[in-house]
Amino acid sequence: MKKKEKVEEIDKAAEFLKAVDGIVKEKNIDKEIVFEAMETALTTAFKKNYGKSNSKVLINRDTGEIKVYSYITVVPDVIEETDEEGNVTTREINKDIEISITDAKKINKTLEIGDTIDTEIAPKEDFSRVATSTAKQVVIQKIREAERSSILNEFEGKEGELLLGTVALEDTDNYFIDLGRSNGILPKREIIPGEKIEMGSTIKVYVTKIDNSGRNLVIKLSRTHYGFVKRLFELEIPEFTDGSILMYGVAREAGVRSKVAVYSENPNVDAIGSCIGGKGTRIANIIKELKGEKIDLIKYDQDPKIFIENALSPAKNLTVLVTDPKKNEAIVFADKENFSLAIGKKGINAKLASRLTKFKLDIKTEEEAKEFGIKMG
Repeated sequence: MKKKEKVEEIDKAAEFLKAVDGIVKEKNIDKEIVFEAMETALTTAFKKNYGKSNSKVLINRDTGEIKVYSYITVVPDVIEETDEEGNVTTREINKDIEISITDAKKINKTLEIGDTIDTEIAPKEDFSRVATSTAKQVVIQKIREAERSSILNEFEGKEGELLLGTVALEDTDNYFIDLGRSNGILPKREIIPGEKIEMGSTIKVYVTKIDNSGRNLVIKLSRTHYGFVKRLFELEIPEFTDGSILMYGVAREAGVRSKVAVYSENPNVDAIGSCIGGKGTRIANIIKELKGEKIDLIKYDQDPKIFIENALSPAKNLTVLVTDPKKNEAIVFADKENFSLAIGKKGINAKLASRLTKFKLDIKTEEEAKEFGIKMG
């Protein structure tokens, strides 16, 4: 090889390595994956264009130099093959792609059956152009697959978590939230009723599902899911992280009201007070994020009667009768002052209390209590 050609080859190799580094940095994928994709693509291109089935292309990871090899595989002296019926036959060695173990040992005593003997070959001058053209789509596909896998690994385990993103795009039905290396989909039906979403604004979102079944990774988001409230509490109140207070559950009617049941296993810790915070700052921050949604902090109790009574807040002076513990059914009696409060506007209070306690609640008046022989007050 002439000196000028050698210099040009070194320059191309250096340029190739620079391009690989660029891809790795931009797509945040393993460099080895890029090299392997390149080798696979170039090997495919060489076989297709030059009819050499027993050929392979290898790339030097340090220099970027690309070399083509033909190879023969070391096989037994006698090749036996078994058909579907279990019959054993022998065949001759294909000397174009195979070499017997006896002949292979004459070349190199360390060779074993299954090893290959590689011979570098000089491809035609137009291989670079043909290979690049043929390999381009293969490489792009491999990189896309690697990038997708990398993004999936980054977001794996984020389902059910709270993320911070930027509102990037909007169409008729959805907002598209920039989460860094991928966009999430926030359907407009999943935003808090009445809230206005501005382009370019930073927004907290709850990941409801990560779908990897289609062509593209889909990250589905929500701001109306009850889990959104749960994660806001955990974010704002450190006692949830250290275990000082625990959350039993959340029931939510987005934009209207949420009921959050909390408790502590330490009798000296005020779970509800911890959630409210000094001068109400903690709960105020959560309500602000929820665009004014009302929050009822409910003290969880293992006694279902007490828990149901607490859950029906702001109603008071209630009498609870658990009619079927196995089916989780209960009747709640309320006096005239608290009956409408227990049910709530459009039945929301009773519905949320039922969700929170996991009891089917039948709310009755003080007069109806007499029919059950229950005296109130």
